[in-house]
Amino acid sequence: MSDFDFLTAAQRTIDSEEAAVKGLKLRLDANFAAACRRILTCSGRVIVSGIGKSGHIAGKIAATLASTGTPAFFVHPGEASHGDFGMVTRDDIFIAISNSGKSSELLTLVPLIKRLGCPLIAMTGSATSPLAEAADFHLDAGVDNEACPLNLAPTSSTTAALVLGDALAIALLEARGFNEEDFARAHPGGQLGRRLLWRVADLMHSGPDLPLVGVDSSLVDTVAEMSRKGFGMCCVLDDASVLQGIFTDGDLRRAVERGIDTNKALTGEVMTRKPRTTSASTLAVEALNLMETHKITTLAVTGNNGQLEGILHLHDLLRAGII
Repeated sequence: MSDFDFLTAAQRTIDSEEAAVKGLKLRLDANFAAACRRILTCSGRVIVSGIGKSGHIAGKIAATLASTGTPAFFVHPGEASHGDFGMVTRDDIFIAISNSGKSSELLTLVPLIKRLGCPLIAMTGSATSPLAEAADFHLDAGVDNEACPLNLAPTSSTTAALVLGDALAIALLEARGFNEEDFARAHPGGQLGRRLLWRVADLMHSGPDLPLVGVDSSLVDTVAEMSRKGFGMCCVLDDASVLQGIFTDGDLRRAVERGIDTNKALTGEVMTRKPRTTSASTLAVEALNLMETHKITTLAVTGNNGQLEGILHLHDLLRAGII
């Protein structure tokens, strides 16, 4: 066993499955496009079913469809024969996956699907199989050989079915004009959802948390305010609460380097004018890009009239998982 060439076996498997996937392109035909058009007009859900290894593939395809704009779910064919078929309605579309096209559990459901008037899409490895011939649309997922050297274990065939299912989902995604924000709505609990859906307003600080001073405030008072609020900066406002600039630790260091008497200077004399700002409606990930581009850690959030609405700190993005 120690002399067995594991790498060669693995490479042979990958080569076999790569060939199976490439063969799919040659077998794509008008049936694929017709099935896509029919799914696009479906007012119900796409029901995906399969048994054994094909069942695992069916579950993944259903999940991919659902997360890319096509409402779908998996139904186990054995459970469907014992009551779960009640989840299927005449407004749905049924996708049955079987490499042989002869799975008895799926064939048992065909009369029920037909009686219901639900369109049937079969994904099989044989166009002459009972399941393919019973279908309204047949998608050919056939392979010449399994990667298994015994040509028994479903390997290349399940890979081909999975890729064909992905091709179906992505073709539908593009046809629907499904975008990043749509995708994020289907994944609100993950980092992707946070990155794509959260806006500055969801994360910014506002109200009494804000470090605020006036243009005529002394540097001593400004540094004290900055220390109390803990942002490493102060927003400098006029009497109408319009942002005039910001004062940071860097401004203090530069004032000292220029020989300015920090005990007598006013904040407006040494602050940074025209600082980088953002709006409350900006996506948090866009605000992050702005911070990274300009190498800053804090953004003032302003409205259309320039009035200060809040502050967004890099740590807020970190805590929210945007980074």
